[in-house]
Amino acid sequence: MARASRLGGSWQAHLILILGVSIFVFPVFVALLGSTYDVGTIARGEMPLRPGPHAIENYSQAWTSGEGTRVKGAAPVRRMLLNSLIMGLVIATGKITISIISAFAVAFFAFPLRMFFFWMIFITLMLPVEVRIIPTYAVISNLGMLNTYQGLIVPLVASATATLIFRQFFLTVPDELVDAAKMDGAGPMRFFWSILMPLSTNTIAALFVILFIYGWNQYLWPLLITTSKEMNTIVIGITKMIGVGDAQNDWNLIMATAVMAMLPPVAVVVIMQRWFVKGLVESEK
Repeated sequence: MARASRLGGSWQAHLILILGVSIFVFPVFVALLGSTYDVGTIARGEMPLRPGPHAIENYSQAWTSGEGTRVKGAAPVRRMLLNSLIMGLVIATGKITISIISAFAVAFFAFPLRMFFFWMIFITLMLPVEVRIIPTYAVISNLGMLNTYQGLIVPLVASATATLIFRQFFLTVPDELVDAAKMDGAGPMRFFWSILMPLSTNTIAALFVILFIYGWNQYLWPLLITTSKEMNTIVIGITKMIGVGDAQNDWNLIMATAVMAMLPPVAVVVIMQRWFVKGLVESEK
């Protein structure tokens, strides 16, 4: 009886999960199908729920030019993907690098006003880019960083959240491990590279996935800081491809672009899934 009850509960849980996944996946499925039809079929509402014959044509056109029959002046997807990839990778790497070093200093070194500086870092969580966007834009403009990768990346590269996570992780490192490293003659940087970094692998991987997607999905800041189509990110490019009315949109190219925009984040999550899960639920020491 108990086993039958458990099996019944398992089936109910799986049914709920399948329903939830279907709700989230269906729009992606429609976009994938729409990217295989011509613009006239989609505009007339005659798109069936099966793949069409124009997939290669649509993806090739979006990849090489980005321009359709109704919208001109769009950037090619390959350029926008490169911009987003550079932005996502550098933001994630920069945030992790700065955060792990600052957390190491706060957790393992005793210096005047240590906790004051830590709380100053923590307070920046209440001041995201959207709140300080006007002075940030003025600084980047005065430094001549408009329409540059530096302008896209530098204001977003610091992360109080990652610093807090690394600090809390470092505080769980046993004092005996620190004392043993000192007895073996390891200096601060040797202790950092040889002991803390290997212990932090899963945390770094989990943060990399989160921060890469954060950088990839940025919309407001790239919209303000870039004015040329050569510097458009993929998120900005998709919004600019959408006109004010359905008759002005090349929905086949828009959907093909949206599908290609999903591939890099999905690849990062799939490749780093094992480390991502361990970094969220485990603590290896």
